[in-house]
Amino acid sequence: MTTAKPSRTSAARPADVGIVTVSYNSSDQVRTFLPGAVASLRTPAHVVVADNDSADIAATQRLAKKCGARVVRLDRNAGYGAAANAGVAALPPACTVVLISNPDVTLSTETVARLRDALFSDPAIGVVGPRILNADGSPYPSARAIPSIRTGAGHALFSRVWPRNPWTRRYHSDAFRSEVNTDAGWLSGACLMLRRSTFEELGGFNELYFMYFEDVDLGYRAGRRGLRNVYVPGAVVTHVGGQTTRVNKRSMLAAHHDSAKKFIATKYAGAAWAPVRVALRIGLNLRLWAESRGSVSR
Repeated sequence: MTTAKPSRTSAARPADVGIVTVSYNSSDQVRTFLPGAVASLRTPAHVVVADNDSADIAATQRLAKKCGARVVRLDRNAGYGAAANAGVAALPPACTVVLISNPDVTLSTETVARLRDALFSDPAIGVVGPRILNADGSPYPSARAIPSIRTGAGHALFSRVWPRNPWTRRYHSDAFRSEVNTDAGWLSGACLMLRRSTFEELGGFNELYFMYFEDVDLGYRAGRRGLRNVYVPGAVVTHVGGQTTRVNKRSMLAAHHDSAKKFIATKYAGAAWAPVRVALRIGLNLRLWAESRGSVSR
């Protein structure tokens, strides 16, 4: 489904939006992220950094104090979704809208305002996400279809050796190339916005996912409740991307494939699907072995 092209916004700084970012040894990214996040809101205290027991927590705390933001310190590396949930829970009651973002994303007042405008343009909209640009200016496929058995298997098996295969193209979808607000199956957790009440009704991110697929799962559950996931190309962010993945490549590859297995188990539950789940797990294990010798393809 496609909606009308977004109207111009005055880019007023909203009073009801809270911003949460997750840090794991990411103080360098937090240093760049916080000024834009704080400047986009009326109240600096509406910005929370949820820290996953980082070695550089002292630097992150100094940066947050300087900007008027808050740090929520977890006692372990609980993963992206669990940390984001803790950050949202720490926002003051006045924050009835939540924007969750990676710390290596650039935010602006206009981006936050456009996302909020889109979110409130239709009560059926559950989640909105911006156009995400890579560091080189190319668009990242941040609005995708919910993976099915066919598209998931085809993408897993052929995405590296045949990047333009029909299953990967169907999974990536063309929503992220749209110039108008467009519905998608799910939106990248690198930057998304939703009402706090919706986030709480959905139970937040599923903490069974340490990293990866927590955004797929959120979009899937929102869709099952009849809520729309809407890509908003008029709101633009740049994602430097992948610092943690590059530093911990092997462990992040393993986390990605483990999360894929968990999503398959969620979507295709029940005894009748057991043979399919086993076959897909075997395929994912083979892909992990192959991917560990190259670069991640997500």
